Amino acid sequence: MQKVAIFGSTGSVGRQALAVVDEHPQEFSVAVLAAGASVDALVEQARRYRPQHVVVGDTAALGALQDALAGSGILLHSGAQGLAECAALPDVDCVVAAITGIRGLPVSVSAVQAGKRLALANKESMVAAGPLLRAAAAKSGSEIIPVDSEHAAIFQCLMAGSREEVRRIILTASGGPFRTRRADTFASITVAEALRHPTWSMGPKISIDSATMMNKALEIVEARHLFDMEADKIAVVVHPQSVVHSMVEFQDGAVIAQMSAPDMRLPLQYAMSWPRRLQSSTPGFHVSIFQSLTFEEPDVQRFPSLLLGLDAARRGGTAGAVLNAANEVAVERFVRGEINFLSVFEHVGRVLARHQCVAADSVQTVLDADCWAREEMLRC
Repeated sequence: MQKVAIFGSTGSVGRQALAVVDEHPQEFSVAVLAAGASVDALVEQARRYRPQHVVVGDTAALGALQDALAGSGILLHSGAQGLAECAALPDVDCVVAAITGIRGLPVSVSAVQAGKRLALANKESMVAAGPLLRAAAAKSGSEIIPVDSEHAAIFQCLMAGSREEVRRIILTASGGPFRTRRADTFASITVAEALRHPTWSMGPKISIDSATMMNKALEIVEARHLFDMEADKIAVVVHPQSVVHSMVEFQDGAVIAQMSAPDMRLPLQYAMSWPRRLQSSTPGFHVSIFQSLTFEEPDVQRFPSLLLGLDAARRGGTAGAVLNAANEVAVERFVRGEINFLSVFEHVGRVLARHQCVAADSVQTVLDADCWAREEMLRC
């Protein structure tokens, strides 16, 4: 039985990871639950799943957690140190990294250094510190299995041939809520409109990233590091139905695609159970799901974020950390009404252009680049 630690357990991905546990109680048990500051939801989960450890990232919320779980026998932790320590516990086999943003990096690094299987839903870790994570995994024997549906698809498709035989990786994108919206109206896009994704039910940050297609920019960088693939071998295609999750084209012209109904439980379950495939309630092939699949070239004029992602992937080093940090601040400012939708592209591009890249060879170097980008964004 796999003992699972779920970081970001109260969020969308975390809740779906628990749904996988519910479906396969003979395969998985919960060893750690961790959340940022959602104490009520975390307490409810702790009472249901009875983990050995519960962590709240916000140290100010520890008192409320202690009061609610007094006498439960559950060991309680808080803060960044508590999160990192619990990711490396001896009684943990698999770490589901679903904390949003750069805050999830210490968890990913700790898990990989401890030799755990890392079910990686926190794309920012790989975007900002991909070479560092891959080197640590090679040293410890850790398995990094992607949970993002696109990278989970590529991970599976690559099994059809050797890396040397790959012509290119093709990431699919839904196109978000503004796929067909006129560019001359982008400046008036509201936060409420940006949060309405046509296919997926996700948290606010990733929903807005989908609206700007910055999520795909970050995924280009993530794929570059995760699969050790040259930036110019990574392409993006818009696929509104979100049934083909991504593809790999081999040098003989064969294109291998991974397809399924859009349901995050599938890549989560695969990452948690790999290399086995377990039974699932996710629907398989049905004509109603697969009968109408369309593909479009992305419009980089309306969504210049894709060019920013390709630029960061080519430059390597700390460029990924800067792209991610600048975007996080841009999204926050857009939500607060300080900048409009178009300014997200403009400000992130300006900060990335100013950055002098260095090798992302330590956590501190990555965090320094992250801090620099955030400060620069506030000057825009």
